[in-house]
Formats: sequence, C-alpha cells, structure tokens
Amino acid sequence: MSGRPLGPSVNPLLAPLRRWHQRLRAALLGAWQVLLLAAELLVLVLHPATYRTAAQRQRLMRQLVQVVPPLIWPLLVVTALLGLVLIRIVVTTAQQYGLSQYALEVVVRTLVLELIPLGAALFVAVRAALPMSQAWRRHLVGLSRQGRAPSHAQLLMGELAPRAFALGFAVLLLCGLAGTLMLGLSYLSVYGLSPWGWPFYTEAVGGVFTPAVTLIFVLKTLAMATAVAVVPLAGGAWAHTQGEPLRRSDMAELARLSLVLLALQTASLVGNYY
Repeated sequence: MSGRPLGPSVNPLLAPLRRWHQRLRAALLGAWQVLLLAAELLVLVLHPATYRTAAQRQRLMRQLVQVVPPLIWPLLVVTALLGLVLIRIVVTTAQQYGLSQYALEVVVRTLVLELIPLGAALFVAVRAALPMSQAWRRHLVGLSRQGRAPSHAQLLMGELAPRAFALGFAVLLLCGLAGTLMLGLSYLSVYGLSPWGWPFYTEAVGGVFTPAVTLIFVLKTLAMATAVAVVPLAGGAWAHTQGEPLRRSDMAELARLSLVLLALQTASLVGNYY
C-alpha cells in the first residue's frame, strides 16, 4: 500500500493551491521589481547630476509646466467647497454640545493635518500620475515597435526622472496651497472678518502643530509625494517589460498606490495618536 502512487483524485485538490502559489509568487516578484525601479528612480530624482545639463533642465521645466498649473485651480475649488461644508458641520456640532472651544482644534487636526495631504496625493495620482504613466507607456510601445526603444539608463534619466520630480513637486505644492486655504477658511468660519480672534486662533493652531506632530506631518507629506511620483511610473515600466495590457496595468497601479498611501496614513495616525 505504501508503494502505490497517489490516485488522480488528489490532483484536483492540489491544483487550486498550486495556482494560488504561482499567482502569489508572481505578485511578490512584481512588487519587488517595482520597488527596485522606484528606488532607482528616487535616487535619480534626488541626485544633482540629473539636472546638470541644459537639456535635462529643459525637460524638467517642460514637465513642471505640463503637470502643475492644470491641477491648482481644480484642487483649490474642491478643497474650498468640501472644506466649508465640513467646517460648518464641525463648528455647528461643537456649538450644540457646548464645545465651541474645541471646534477649531478639531477642524485643524481633521482637515489640515490628516485629510489635506492624503487628498492632494490622491488628486495628483488620479489626475496626473496615472494618465502620465499610461501615455508614457503608449509612447514606449510605439518606440519599441519602431526598434528605437531607449536603454534602461536613458529611460530613467531622460524620461522618468523629470516626470517623477514634477509629480512630487505637484503634491507638495498642492498640499501647501490647500492647507493654507483651509486654515484661512477655518478662521473665517469661526471668527468671521474680525481681527480680534487672531491671538486665540494662533494659540489653537500652535497647540495642534507641536514639534512631534509637525515632524510626522512633514515626513508623511514627503512620503506621499514620493509614492505618487515613483510608484505609478515604476509600475508602468515593469508592466511594459512583462507585456501587460494598458488598462489592466492602470488599475493595478491605482490599487498598489492606494495601498501605499493607506499604509502611510495609518502610520501617521499611529504616530500622532498612539
């Protein structure tokens, strides 16, 4: 009995497990390759040699002009509309429960400290990073079909690094503008046009932005800007080398980037409140 081979009824039980193992192995390998490409891209973005020549600086300025200005007004309009609604809800609720002195602190903590960086990162990702990754991949496919595909160094230095710098700068700039707008709207919602609320306002905001909280806020914003800058582009490059369809890669990159941003947001919440 011990020398008999296993019957064919065992194979249907092992086949799903084997397929699951293969998919998991491919997913982990792809994530590792994307991480390596993202690390290379991040080093190039931070290295001064990437912007040494006039042609490199010209490519960088072209990407900044194409990416940043179209994003400013839409984000500010959306931030103002949603901010006014949320601020009004918080202030009215605090007044009803006799907690008006905490309304401004709740607004600053909730909107400026937590939602603005995440919202700016997602806005840049959906409006700029993912479409840019798709357009760049289509261009790369055309070059490959013509036999003019760039080398790995040319791809990172000439194509991806300026795009990554523009995306990261867009996240930081929009986060600063939206945060400043939200601070101004919160003051107007609580104190109106009166200048006499300024000492109480600065005291409340300063009480929120302690050195530890400010450090976590800055690190979180930089990390989210880095993720938006490098994850979609690196994922698109890896997907192109694997021959994946464009639409499938777009959804995969959105899911991957959302997981990274969620992990960063969770880490910041743990650092601030635990």
